[in-house]
Amino acid sequence: MGPEGRPAQPLYTFAERRRRDSSPWTLVQGVLAPVQFAIFLISLVLVLRALVTGEGQFAAEISVVVKTLALYAIMVTGSIWEKVVFGRWLFAPAFFWEDVVSMLVLALHTAYLAALATGAMSGQALLLLALAAYVAYVVNAAQFLLKLRAARLESAGGHAPRLAEALP
Repeated sequence: MGPEGRPAQPLYTFAERRRRDSSPWTLVQGVLAPVQFAIFLISLVLVLRALVTGEGQFAAEISVVVKTLALYAIMVTGSIWEKVVFGRWLFAPAFFWEDVVSMLVLALHTAYLAALATGAMSGQALLLLALAAYVAYVVNAAQFLLKLRAARLESAGGHAPRLAEALP
């Protein structure tokens, strides 16, 4: 049940679930998400190493650029997926808040690229900006994982679980 005793809104209608399951973009998202997460973990280690030791600044900077390119790829293909499944490029009701936080993640990563390209920030400040982008990314990734879990529970049980039911 949803708030005030109303039935919870299902994440997908029958037609949306059918489009989701038949779309090649679902597989693309399923592959890109863990690849991007692996890139993130490697980059995080390099960024933290550069911040702590002062060594490896260039490697850390390149890793953030690679992470940002992976982010752009998953965002573009994700918006295509959203268009196919929900009929809108972004901000479909089922993924509204995930998309809002995704915009923050994109803004921070893009600010990093702009600062790197223009030399507007020192090395340490640049790495701190990357960490801010990574914190936002982790929040966004958690949102999507909770949504994926809710979708699986909905498919298995025939109902849309509340957020508390989707949490492990």
